[in-house]
Amino acid sequence: MTQAQTGASLRLIKKYPNRRLYDTRTSTYITLADVKQLVLANEEFQVVDAKSGEELTRAILLQIILEEESGGMPMFSSNMLSQIIRFYGHAMQGIMGSYLEKNIQAFMEIQTRMAEQSKGLYGSQFGPEAWTQFMNVQTPMLQNMMNNYIDQSKNLFVQMQDQMQDQTRAMFSTFPFTPGSTPGGTPGTGPGTGRK
Repeated sequence: MTQAQTGASLRLIKKYPNRRLYDTRTSTYITLADVKQLVLANEEFQVVDAKSGEELTRAILLQIILEEESGGMPMFSSNMLSQIIRFYGHAMQGIMGSYLEKNIQAFMEIQTRMAEQSKGLYGSQFGPEAWTQFMNVQTPMLQNMMNNYIDQSKNLFVQMQDQMQDQTRAMFSTFPFTPGSTPGGTPGTGPGTGRK
């Protein structure tokens, strides 16, 4: 796919200084609620500053999340948001972002598979109301399954960390110093050891 084709299929929304959003495809002003509908419809779009051309898509998506979180049923607890904030500027920030993205993708695949299986079993009579009732009954089982998945994921991460430490030890074992020694000195000598 060429860049021109990608640009043609991408819906461009311009944000003006008065905070209004302008949909260039429909030539109309739209609201955050309209942008949310684009997200729900899986429509690809990009939000840019009308004056500078600066990319603002993430900022608009964060605004939508903030509005949703301010509503009656927030998805993120204060503790979870605090934990996420602590990862900013941390060495693990990139890994955390990738980890969250992959887990959300896995969760979406599970949701899609369950929806397809329910259609196969019940056909079109399994409407949104029935799906909601089904999910209310299945929530404890799904939470159990997700907890097991998270525990397995945590164990794999710990194993990966142990393997990395073992590889690091093996890599540095070829150097002439031993644990507790200072480079260029003998073990147990130097500042802070009490020996001269």
